Amino acid sequence: MTTSGSAGTPRRLMLADHVYDELLGSLVDGKYPPGSPLSIDGLSRELDVSQTPIREALARLESTGLVRRTALKGYRVAPLFTTADLADLTEARMVIEPVNAFRACERVTDGFVDQLRQTIADLASSPTGPSFTEFRAYWAADERFHQLIAEHADNAFLLSAYEALGGQIQRFRLFAGLGVTDAEHAIAEHSAILDAFAAGDSEGAREAMKRHIGGVKGRSLNESIDRET
Repeated sequence: MTTSGSAGTPRRLMLADHVYDELLGSLVDGKYPPGSPLSIDGLSRELDVSQTPIREALARLESTGLVRRTALKGYRVAPLFTTADLADLTEARMVIEPVNAFRACERVTDGFVDQLRQTIADLASSPTGPSFTEFRAYWAADERFHQLIAEHADNAFLLSAYEALGGQIQRFRLFAGLGVTDAEHAIAEHSAILDAFAAGDSEGAREAMKRHIGGVKGRSLNESIDRET
């Protein structure tokens, strides 16, 4: 039965979110191989929902880089990142995120430091894999740390550039079945950034973010090389 009006809208949104979550988990866990087509009709039957929430979910997933849409051909699972892709992505992060850290630290407040500290506590308490269900909370805390800094930098253009990266930042983890392998390093690097914010050291925050992005680059490239060999 089709619902309408304000009562139907929350249920429709809940269904759309549920379908998005189901597809996201399946993509991250490698249920659909890289490069394989994603049939809207087939997914509709598989998840026992209409095609509308499938279309909405795939459009959202396209913005993360996990799926790609080709005119007249529909959606496909994005291919795995190559080492060149990873290098390019971290280069883009190195341009954007240290500036975000510097600007955000110039505007630091005790409340903001507390928010960052909470994300690190969440990282430390979250399971790390290997399935998406297991490392999803870790992923979310990691994203929240960087998103908070991007928002607090108070520059709409920098924020837009950061958000354009979308889920690309985490894609090096996908399809490997390893979960999170660098939690100890990442938590230490986030903590160094937090220390700079707590001290009101804008230049220190910039440099700590550079070291973090550099660390992520080195670890992700090593994982990529291991996977390719």
